[in-house]
Amino acid sequence: MPQLDFHPSGRHFLQIPGPSPVPDRILRAMSLPTIDHRGPEFGQLGLKVLADVQKIFQTRHPVMIYPSSGTGAWEAALVNTLSPGDHVLMYETGHFAFLWNKLAKRLGLQTEVIAMPGEDGGVPRSWRHGVQANLIEQRLRQDSAHAIKAVCVVHNETSTGVTSDIAAVRQALDAAGHPALLLVDTISGLAGADYQHDAWGVDVSISGSQKGLMLPPGIGLNALSPKAIEASKQAKLPKAFWAWDEIIDMNRNGYWPTTPNTNLLYGLSEACDMLLGQGLSAVFARHQRWAAGAQRAVRAWGLEIQCADAQAYSPILTGVMMPEGVDADAVRQLIYERFDCSLGTGLGKIKGKMFRIGHLGDCNDLTLIAAIAACEMGMKVSGVKLAASGVQAAMDYFSANPIPALKRA
Repeated sequence: MPQLDFHPSGRHFLQIPGPSPVPDRILRAMSLPTIDHRGPEFGQLGLKVLADVQKIFQTRHPVMIYPSSGTGAWEAALVNTLSPGDHVLMYETGHFAFLWNKLAKRLGLQTEVIAMPGEDGGVPRSWRHGVQANLIEQRLRQDSAHAIKAVCVVHNETSTGVTSDIAAVRQALDAAGHPALLLVDTISGLAGADYQHDAWGVDVSISGSQKGLMLPPGIGLNALSPKAIEASKQAKLPKAFWAWDEIIDMNRNGYWPTTPNTNLLYGLSEACDMLLGQGLSAVFARHQRWAAGAQRAVRAWGLEIQCADAQAYSPILTGVMMPEGVDADAVRQLIYERFDCSLGTGLGKIKGKMFRIGHLGDCNDLTLIAAIAACEMGMKVSGVKLAASGVQAAMDYFSANPIPALKRA
């Protein structure tokens, strides 16, 4: 059997857009002894965590916490609100929107995919831009019989580095006078990009633990609206483990109907303390700042950013497009092998055309500068012609735009 030793000297630079590095403070919390998930101490933990995640989603309504991945949370959102054969409108902004549509079809839903037409730089235009709310409004206006039961969009598309305007999507539904539910994947957006479940009128928000929440994979989340809870009482898709009703009932006392992932909940409690202690506005600001530094690096190199709309640049990651004829996966592999830095691969329709630099969660200026340096060295070794130093551009930006002094976590 081969020796599984992936830990050379020094810290590995995990600069993928999730799973993100787990802070030592959260690792220590997760190492606490496992307690009885039916005992009184656990009920106190459960009530605290449930109240904290409401603040993270910016909602007053119930949040479901599952021992699952984000994919499980996708499924939970669909099976609790819809019935077999229901018509669902899915907007494709990238690979994860594509996969969510694939999952919906396997559940027996009738899906309709809309997106921006055409190509841009050899890739679909819809994979370089955010959700176009006007296209959703146009389609819903055509649906006078209200056959469409839900609209599904991705807030922060991890595969492309594009963040969509969810408030505009809600406005599109309202302008069309359409009663469809609004389901939003914010798996990579939550706790890194501003997200307002209640204020934006979202019916189900879907997220996971391994991105901005800075935890290992293993927690899936659904934030609900009263309209979604009412819809769940009529939904006919099969569900047992995912069913909201029993979870909502037991959550009132801080417990779950099935065995929760106790030690990950310790970590989630600590993550919420870190995020809320710093203040969500400060958390969002530092992610925007890191994104701006990464964007300046890519421009200095003379390369294209995968997201073609500056208004939709993701604060979570930056996609770097390679010149024609350069295999982005080969460059990424070289950066990993030579400089111990993991970058996100291109997925689906953009595989081999780009790589992704993650800048989320437990990050700072120096970790990002180091990741940019690894990219710069790797591209030079790979023969990619660069116009100027992206490292210098990022350093100049961070030096000229200091982050406000923050409390130590």
